[in-house]
Amino acid sequence: MTWEDLDWPTLDRLRGKFLNGPAPGESYWRSERDLASYDLTYGERIGWKWDAVLHELHLRGWSPPPGPLLDWGCGSGVAGRRVIEAFGRDSFTSLRVHDHSPLACNFAITSAQEKFSGLDADVYRDGGPVGLLVLSHVLNELDDNARKALATLIARSTAVIWVEPGTHVVSRDLISWREPLLDSHHVIAPCTHAAACGLLAPGRERDWCHHFAKPPLGIHADSNWVRFGQRAGIDLRSLPYSFLVLERKGVRPAPAPLPPEAGRILGRPEHYKPYVRLYNCSVDGVNQLTVPKRTAPDLYKHLERANPPLIYRWVREGNEVRGGEPLAQPLTP
Repeated sequence: MTWEDLDWPTLDRLRGKFLNGPAPGESYWRSERDLASYDLTYGERIGWKWDAVLHELHLRGWSPPPGPLLDWGCGSGVAGRRVIEAFGRDSFTSLRVHDHSPLACNFAITSAQEKFSGLDADVYRDGGPVGLLVLSHVLNELDDNARKALATLIARSTAVIWVEPGTHVVSRDLISWREPLLDSHHVIAPCTHAAACGLLAPGRERDWCHHFAKPPLGIHADSNWVRFGQRAGIDLRSLPYSFLVLERKGVRPAPAPLPPEAGRILGRPEHYKPYVRLYNCSVDGVNQLTVPKRTAPDLYKHLERANPPLIYRWVREGNEVRGGEPLAQPLTP
């Protein structure tokens, strides 16, 4: 699929279904052309979010345990392909895909095998082995039965990489999945700790855990992407996402924890002339911090141009930051 061959009416139809949901029993996909048009546009945009998550995992020095990869709710398969590309084909013994649509499964398998020659790729069969479980933009599609089936898969998987839209509702739902898994899984990201989520504290009901990915350079000057953004009603500069990465305990030695003074910025820092204001998540909860320009000029300047992930080792006095440094390299125990 190229921009010249793109099926714009199909993209209009898909956008309506994304906003309102398909009719009961109806699939998003009517043809392989639907999937190809989606993969080039909406799917690629989701891929940029995956790029941000996978980049962060590399910075944290984490990679999944070797074994099979299951892309559950695969759609066009962009998530599975991004993961294989990020960690290397040799990290996975096979790719399995699951989707309600056979068209989607076939497209995901064919696309992966075209990109990774000789890859063992097929449809997932119930009861088959689950290594790394990849989930992308599935939460708002799940009924009660699907949620139960997914919980079973998570319990059987060695690790989970889960990326969702960065909306309040979906992010809070993702937190509700995180909490029951603390006893059985190591929390790899986005959290800097393994304590209860600070956003569950009283008074934090309106807040949510979300982050922003950066689109590739040149997108805003690309006439094809500009036209797509205008027609789809999408701000190409804004790529909000929520995510969760887990590894089942006992699979291998526990990963090294981040230091207790480590914190992660939620959303975007707010820049004012005398200070930067931000929401910080750390082991002591979610707090609003200020970074005064007068007392922390280097950090103030860094936050003006910083790219995600926004993870820092803070030096604080209460809720005022006096210094700190980004944790941009893998930490050793």
